[in-house]
Parts: sequence; structure tokens; C-alpha cells
Amino acid sequence: MTEGSSNKSLPGGRRSSSGKGEPCCRRSSSGKTKHGFCLFQQPPRKYRRPGEKNQNVPYNSSLYKRPYVESFEETPLLVAVLTYMGYGILTVFGYLRDFLRHWNIEKCHVAKERGEQKDFVPLYQDFENFYTRNLYMRIRDNWNRPICSVPGAKMDLVQRASPDYNWTFQHTGKVVKDVINMGSYNYLGFAENNGACAEASLQATHKYGVGVSSTRCEMGNLNIHEEMERLVARFLGVESAMAFGMGFATNSMNIPALTGKGCLILSDELNHASLVLGARLSGSTIRVFKHNNMQSLEKLLRDAIVHGQPRTHRPWKKILIVVEGIYSMEGSIVRLPEVIALKKRYKAYLYLDEAHSIGALGPSGRGVVDYFGLDPKDVDIMMGTFTKSFGAAGGYIGGKKDLIDYLRKHSHSALYATSMSPPVVQQIITSMKIIMGEDGTKLGADRLRQLSENTTYFRQRLREMGFIIYGNNDSPVVPLMLYMPAKIGAFGREMLKRNIGTVVVGFPATPIIESRARFCISAAHTRDMLDKALAAISEVGDLLQLKYSRRGHSLSSSLGWPSDESLLQD
Repeated sequence: MTEGSSNKSLPGGRRSSSGKGEPCCRRSSSGKTKHGFCLFQQPPRKYRRPGEKNQNVPYNSSLYKRPYVESFEETPLLVAVLTYMGYGILTVFGYLRDFLRHWNIEKCHVAKERGEQKDFVPLYQDFENFYTRNLYMRIRDNWNRPICSVPGAKMDLVQRASPDYNWTFQHTGKVVKDVINMGSYNYLGFAENNGACAEASLQATHKYGVGVSSTRCEMGNLNIHEEMERLVARFLGVESAMAFGMGFATNSMNIPALTGKGCLILSDELNHASLVLGARLSGSTIRVFKHNNMQSLEKLLRDAIVHGQPRTHRPWKKILIVVEGIYSMEGSIVRLPEVIALKKRYKAYLYLDEAHSIGALGPSGRGVVDYFGLDPKDVDIMMGTFTKSFGAAGGYIGGKKDLIDYLRKHSHSALYATSMSPPVVQQIITSMKIIMGEDGTKLGADRLRQLSENTTYFRQRLREMGFIIYGNNDSPVVPLMLYMPAKIGAFGREMLKRNIGTVVVGFPATPIIESRARFCISAAHTRDMLDKALAAISEVGDLLQLKYSRRGHSLSSSLGWPSDESLLQD
């Protein structure tokens, strides 16, 4: 990216003409700061009981209008040791099987180099594929299951079997009916084949067809595209917005249009792969701060201003903070009031990805900004997707009109991608109007309330059962910790036997000792569905010994750990 384009993308200057940064924060022996101050100072350490992960870093409570409660219980030591041992045993057996494959004792299903190409640059890296062929293949049947119905609160799955230990699958011709769907991001229940959204999309299909066969800037700009963008801007409370056909590309193709060489991106360590890819493609310098840790972010901001760019020490052209609303693997909510306070103090820009939070948080479903009662104008770039709460596809970016006008001319997604399908656009318009209450009903408000109630109920019951779950109390993303590699596949299979569809996640998508099952709560779930899912989780949890929580009653008593009361007395 040229210097000129990177300066145009976000209007306004960044630094003083002198190029000098603000003085660094120093602490005297009396505890007072000299030469300026830090917004978020680390207070003296307080007692915390063993087993609690210090993820809830003390925050500036004056910035919050509502309680902020998140839980990240630390991995029990014995479980961590057994998890490492499990991966070690699997690795040893993996090398043994590779040895057998090398000598054709065991059949090798993996693609490999031909003998006549041995002197060429290798296309396949054996070591990089080691995890895939020796660990992932053991539990591959838990993913990519074919669905043959609407993936709503319930779904039908095509039954399949593998004759060669998950290398290939064959359909048996049978269908598993009425599986309770606890894995889709169908937060407000708009993934359905009947109702107002389905009817409106059908009418749009009759009027416009399914495909547009052109880009927006050529012959693919329909009136409903512009109607949708105006509605999105009004929904978000910003000046303007534009939509894209793919949520992943909304991040990966637009961040390079906003920053370039000489710019600095400060990225949360748990940001989505699309944000990471976009930051890398931009050519900007990237620095990572600890997840939701404001002391870590402020230190990077201060260092960036004081020291400037490497070698030259010139001021950064732009500093862009990139965060998510809800982190989809942790279930945590960004500390947005604190991030905005830092952004304002250090004159940085803020890019907020609301893929999981838009529609799922806030009294009116307007995402994490609405959840904290903040002003949308304080967020420079508001990004989100239509794939989750709206039951559609694509993504959007909202902000000032100058920003959106710039992206229409410089974004690769805007210039080269085919326009969004008309029935998908209509699905977005109709569902968004329902959420806003512009359809003349209370359906949107009822679904928002139902989602909140379901989330609170599900999280509370899991804690009472003794499971370790991560995330914010208000997050509809609920990770339940499994830890050990053998329990990843076993949990998914046992839950499906009980007609519950779940998503299980392991390394490298998570840290090696933090494998988990991830549940996504929906407004379409009835209390009976949640109770059936909870009963199945409890049964499988007892079977696999998953109730690790020291707050609970299972592992603490069996391993002889002291109770919470004795810890507090000590």
C-alpha cells in the first residue's frame, strides 16, 4: 500500500509534527506516578485461591454501567499433567505408525512425493502433516457431518460410517432425526424455512432471481443492496455502511485497505483468523497484547508513541486497535469501555469485529456497543457478519461516510467480489427489521429476551453440575472444558448417541491443554431442549469424568483437594 492511500483511509492526523511521544509512566517509592499517568495501573496483588486463572484483571469500574463478570478457572494440575501425557503417548504411537507406513507394513493413505520428484522442492511436509494423519484422523468423524434439514434448533443428520478408520466415509442411507442443535451460531433463531424471513426471501427470489453475476461497481448494484446498507447504518447508529458477500473476506480484504506500511496494528492474542490474515496482508507492523488485558494494551500504546517506528523512530502513520465483541472460542466479551478510553487517550483508531455479538448482545440487539451503553461514534470501524444472528451470509462495515466512501473505491471485496444474492439480502433486511421492531410485532424483543434467559439458565446449570466453563455470564457462546485429547472425540460421539449435536475443539485451534466442547445458545431453544441437552451433558460428564471444577463436587473430593471454605480460612 502506498503512503498516500494509508493516510486517506481514516481521516484525521495521528501525531504532532515534532514526532515526540508522550512521556513514559514512572512510579516513585510513594506509589505516585511521575511524568504523566497510566489509565489502567496494576493494583497491589490480592489473595486469590488456587485454581482460579487471573484472567479477570482489575478494571476501571467507573467506566462500566453494568456488572462485568467473567470466569476462567485454571486447569487443574493433575488434569494438565495427564493431558500432556496423553498427547505424548499419541505422538509416540504416531511415530511408530509412520515407521510402519514407511516399510509398507501399514497402508499409507496420505499424499506423498513421487520418487522421480525427490530432488524437487517438496509439496508435502511430512512433519507438518504429522498431527493431521496421526491425531486428527482418530477423531475426524466429529466434524463435517452432513445435515439434510434446516439447521435450526433441531436438525437431521445423514448417518455415515468409515471402513478405514476415518480416512474415508460412506453414507449408510439412514438419517438421524431431530438432533438438538447446540453448535450453530443461530443466536436469534432466524435459520428457518418458514415465517416472515423465508416468505420475504422467496418473493425476492421470484423478483430478482438467485444470482447477480456481476460486481457492485459494474452491473450488480440492486436497489435492495442500497436499502440494506441504509438499514444497517440506521441499526448501528452510524453515518454509513456497506455490505460484503463473505464475512471472512470482510476482515481479510478490508484491513489491508485501511492500513499499510508505516502503520501499527495492536491485535488481541485471541482474534479470529480473518483478522490475523487481514493484518498480515496489510504489510503493517503487528504487535499482540494479552487477551482483554488493558495493562498489556496500554503498555504497547505508550511504547509505540514513545519509541515510534523501528530504526527510524518516526511516528506511526496510524495505530489501529483490533478487537472482537465476543471471542468465539473463549465466550468472553471485550472490555470495550476501557478500550475506548485508551483509544481516546492515545489518539488511536479502533476496529471492532462484532461477528458474534451483533444481534446477540444488548437490550436492542445492537451488539457490544449497545450492551455497554456506549456511543457508536466512539468506534471508528464497526464490522460484523450476517451469518449468525441474522441467519444469512456476508458481512458489513459501518462508520463515518468518508470511511465508507473510501472503502467503496479501495476495498478488494467491493471491487472484485460478486454482489450478494438477492434472497440473502432480503433475509437480512427482514430479520433486522424484526429485531428493530419495525415489522409491527414484538417478535424481535421476545427473541432477544429468550436468548438472554436461555444463556443465563444454561450457564448456571453447568456450573451447578461441577463443569468448568469459560467466558462472560451474558455470552451465548459457552465453552465446556474437556482438556484430554481422548475425551474430544468421545464427548462428541456420546452426545450424538443421545441426539445432541455439539462442536468439539482441540489443538491447534486451542492451547494444547485446553480442549473443549463449545455450545452456542439460541433463542429457538425451548427449556425442554436445554434440559435434555443438560441431562445428556451431565450423563456424558459422569461417564468421561469431566466435572473438574473445584467449585463443584466431583474431582475436588476424589483427589483430596481442600474445600473453598478451608482455602478462604487459610
